[in-house]
Amino acid sequence: MNVGAEWLVDAEGCSPESLRDMTAVRAACEAIISDLDLRVVGQPMWHQFPEPGGVTGLFLLTESHLACHTYPEIGTATFNLYCCRARPDWPWEERLRSFLGASRIRVLCVARGPSMGG
Repeated sequence: MNVGAEWLVDAEGCSPESLRDMTAVRAACEAIISDLDLRVVGQPMWHQFPEPGGVTGLFLLTESHLACHTYPEIGTATFNLYCCRARPDWPWEERLRSFLGASRIRVLCVARGPSMGG
């Protein structure tokens, strides 16, 4: 039985300035949430690290959660989106290029739940 899907996304070659900019990272996360018609529970949590100034964000969703972490020192952002109900594909590559200047995006979608026949 499938109980959800989890997207593990690595965006590389990002603009270090964008990865330090909490507003830019928040806009990317809010686009994911809006475009996929997800619902946020409460207020998102954000943390800005000291230089080189990466950002961590966490959104609690009625469907589960969205977390992001940025690493400006290596031009990388990671996203983890878990949903307990089916969602359409999101244009990760196009949108993360637009929001963060990413040049390479790797997306892994994992079905969650008990293994078949187990």
